[in-house]
Amino acid sequence: MVAVARNRTEGSRRTRHSILGEDRDRAAPEAVGRPLRVLLLIRSLGLGGAERQLVHLALGLAQRGCRVSVAFFYGAGPLLSALEGSGVRLVDLRKRGRWDVVRFSRRLRDCVRRERPHVIYSFLGGANVFAALVRPFTPKFGLVWSVRASDMDLSRYSWAHRLGYALECSLSRSADLIIANSAAGRQFAESNGFPSQRIAVVPNGIDTGRFHPDPLVRTAQRKAWGLMDDEVAVGILARLDPMKGHDCFLEAAKRVAAVRPDLRFFCIGEGPEKGRLEALAAELGISPRVHFAGRTDEPAMALNGLDIFCSASLWGEGFSNSVAEAMACGLRCVVTDVGDSAAILGDEGMLVPAGDAAALAKAILDQADAPPGPSDGARRRIAENFSIDRMVDSTLALLERSAGEVCSTTPG
Repeated sequence: MVAVARNRTEGSRRTRHSILGEDRDRAAPEAVGRPLRVLLLIRSLGLGGAERQLVHLALGLAQRGCRVSVAFFYGAGPLLSALEGSGVRLVDLRKRGRWDVVRFSRRLRDCVRRERPHVIYSFLGGANVFAALVRPFTPKFGLVWSVRASDMDLSRYSWAHRLGYALECSLSRSADLIIANSAAGRQFAESNGFPSQRIAVVPNGIDTGRFHPDPLVRTAQRKAWGLMDDEVAVGILARLDPMKGHDCFLEAAKRVAAVRPDLRFFCIGEGPEKGRLEALAAELGISPRVHFAGRTDEPAMALNGLDIFCSASLWGEGFSNSVAEAMACGLRCVVTDVGDSAAILGDEGMLVPAGDAAALAKAILDQADAPPGPSDGARRRIAENFSIDRMVDSTLALLERSAGEVCSTTPG
C-alpha cells in the first residue's frame, strides 16, 4: 500500500492560514443603524449542511438584537421547528416547482417590500440568482451571497444545474459581498469569474454542545447496529452522491477487511447511488461487512457509534460539516484532501489524496491501531476554531458592512 500523507502540502498550509487567520481581519465591524434587519433566503429548510448553518446564523443574529426573517422557496422542512418560537420571522414563498419563475419572483419581490431588510443574505445558487433578479424592483438593500462548494464537476449533474451555475456566474457582480465558507470555495468562485475583491471567508460554525462524545449514546447506537464490543466501526456520513467518493470507500474497505476481520463499515445517508453502491459492495465481496444505514435525523448519535470517521470526497467540498462534527465527537478521522478539509483537520487526523483507495485503506488501518477512546485534541480544535459564536460574529460584521448606507439612511 502507498504511504499516507501525514503532512500538509504548502497549498494546504496556505489554506489553513487563510481560513483561520487572515480573513478574520476582513470582518471588522462598522457602525450601522440598529436594529439591523436581515432577510435570509434559501431554497428549503431540509436536513442539509447549508440549511443547518442558516438556522444557527438566524438564531445567533436574533440573539444579538437583529430583526431576522427567513424566507424559503418550499415550505416543508424538518428544520423549521428549530426556528419556530425563536422570534425569527418565517416566510413561505410557496414556489410550485422548477418552472414557477414569474409568479415566484413576484412573491419574493413582495416579501422584500414587506420586510424592508437592510441586507439580504442568500444561501446557495438558486437563492443567489433570484435575490439578484428581484433587486431592481425593491427598496434598496445590501446583497450578500453565499458560496458553499468548491471544484464542482458539473458534468456529473443535470443541464439545469449547469445552466443555474452559469447564470449565477453571470450575475455574481451584482452582489455587494460574497461569503464563502472555505478558502477553496473562494478560489473556485474566483476561477469562474466571481469578483475576487468582494469575496470574504467565514468558516462554518459547529454546535459542540450537540456534537460531543457520549458513552450512553454510543452504547445505544452500537447495539442498534448489532456491533460487538470488540468490533471497530468505520463510517462515512454523507449523501450517496458521486462527489462523496463512496466507491473509493468501499474499495478501501475491501483492502482493510482482508487483514482486519474486526472492522465493520457503515455508509450513513441516502441518495440516488444506493442501489449501485450495494451492488458494488456485493461485487467486492464485502456485503456482510458493510451496512447501509440510511438517512439519520440524529447525526450526533450515528457519529458516536463509530470509532473511525472517513470523508472520501472526490470534489465539491467547501467546508465539510461532517468532518468537523466527527472531530467534535472525538472521532479518529481519515479525510481526503478536498476543499478545506486539511484546514479543518489540522494535525488531528490523517489526510490522504482523493480517489486513492490504497492510501485510504492504509490510513484506516493506522487509525484502527491507535489507542481507543475519544480524541480530546480533535474536539478541542473544533471548539477553539470553528464555534457557532465565531461564525455568527464574523458574519454579522460583514452584513453590517454590506448594509452600509442603507442601515444609516433607511427609517427603522
